[in-house]
Amino acid sequence: MMNSNTRAKLRSLAMNIQPLTQVGKNGISDTLIKQVDEQLESRELIKIAVLKNAEVDAGAVALELAEATSSEVVQVIGSKITLYRVSKKDNVKHVL
Repeated sequence: MMNSNTRAKLRSLAMNIQPLTQVGKNGISDTLIKQVDEQLESRELIKIAVLKNAEVDAGAVALELAEATSSEVVQVIGSKITLYRVSKKDNVKHVL
């Protein structure tokens, strides 16, 4: 569990990144979970957009993806979700 200082640092870093993945009308699938997991492993901090035609709430998507990928929700603003997980790869530039 991250503290408020860490969360604030990650939120400021997330301001400059674009969403890599979109959640649409199909909601959360195994393919989406795998894609998010791979992105977290290679980048650590990612942003996800929940499209307007999605039948799920961004907060619920954030919690479900965080649980499925063993990551932490940094923030949910409107339809944008930011997730963080420390990478296990050695060649990744760590965010923190």
